[in-house]
Amino acid sequence: MTVAASYTDRSFPTTVKLGNGQIFKGSSLYRGNPTNQLLLAYGNKSAGSQRLSRFCIRGSLDPKLVHGKIVFCERGINGRTEKGEIVKMAGGAGMLLINSENQGEELFADPHILPASSLGASAGEIIKSYLLSEKKPTASISFKGTMYGNPAPVMAAFSSRGPSIVGPDVIKPDLTAPGVNIMAAWPPITSPSLLKNDKRRVLFNIISGTSMSCPHVSGIAALIKSVHKDWSPAAIKSAYVSDNKGAPIADFGSDNSENADPFALGSGHVNPESASDPGLVYDITTEDYLNYLCSLKFTTSQIALLSRGNFTCPEKALLQAGDLNYPSISVLFNINAQNATLTYQRTVTDVGIPESAYAVEVEEPKGVSVTVTPRSLKFDKLGQKLSYKVTFVSYETQSVAGVSKFGSLIWVSGKYRVRSPIAVTWQ
Repeated sequence: MTVAASYTDRSFPTTVKLGNGQIFKGSSLYRGNPTNQLLLAYGNKSAGSQRLSRFCIRGSLDPKLVHGKIVFCERGINGRTEKGEIVKMAGGAGMLLINSENQGEELFADPHILPASSLGASAGEIIKSYLLSEKKPTASISFKGTMYGNPAPVMAAFSSRGPSIVGPDVIKPDLTAPGVNIMAAWPPITSPSLLKNDKRRVLFNIISGTSMSCPHVSGIAALIKSVHKDWSPAAIKSAYVSDNKGAPIADFGSDNSENADPFALGSGHVNPESASDPGLVYDITTEDYLNYLCSLKFTTSQIALLSRGNFTCPEKALLQAGDLNYPSISVLFNINAQNATLTYQRTVTDVGIPESAYAVEVEEPKGVSVTVTPRSLKFDKLGQKLSYKVTFVSYETQSVAGVSKFGSLIWVSGKYRVRSPIAVTWQ
């Protein structure tokens, strides 16, 4: 599975107060006492003569200029906790770690070795303007510990987005899971900051990354397998596809603070309870995957490397990459194609109630009509498989390639809402 990373409701907030009374919210794992109102130092004006002193890299800060001050450090070139170590070695009393414009407002909680706080790009611009215009700019940092109740989930800006360059016929990622500020086991021989001079040792650390969201999904997959021992990996993957009934998920990686789309969060945020009882699943066999490779024009010898045996692509069958029985649907149109039509097929398996009927609900992507045939599915027994076709017609052309619009297809029956995101991209 491809797994995106999102915020939980846990945060480690700080308060940064300037000498003019302005207050900003930041983030840090530093757990010491708050600082007093101290002078600020930044760049070659008050921190060092080198051009790179604004990044607080090794050898760039002048101890005579930063001693006893809070140093304004921009992210980039070296590590976040390493910047704090360099400030401390130069005699600095604290650090404000500032995001670049590209890094936006996403805040990391780091185990700094001195009083320090990360701040978003917008706060950084205001503080920079203040310290460059004042003769004696000052600031203080206070630490609020652990707090809960923040809006969540929210997509992390660092989380890799779709579409997939090598496989645009499949939506990337598959789903999202908690991946920011996660309490994770930590080797006791390594400092929490990864700095050699940091002598602190912990059994747990706060870590962020898709390396944190993937273990959540792996563990839930193991739970699903323990309940449904006969399910294939593809069935387990599709079981995660459930309707997100909460508010739309925000996206720190969006330029204009829009809600997250399927190229950011896939089918939605993982839900272990609904995944264990999804109602319907989309299963994929080994032959289906090999036929998918045939549709991508892989040669017989190339496919044999994966199949570990002889496999011949069907000669007469019209293979479409979009027919892979995936629980999401990616549609690719030419930018100049008006009234272009594509039809894909999907097959669902009843794993919910023996006798059940599902009706389809469709949210059409802008500029595309979507027709589902049939519009209802009636199952007589568990394990029964039924197929449906989805026809997409593009009634708009696009002036530039790479434009994407999004929608969804949901099969509804009682408590079950089996949702497939739709992504239409004009190439």
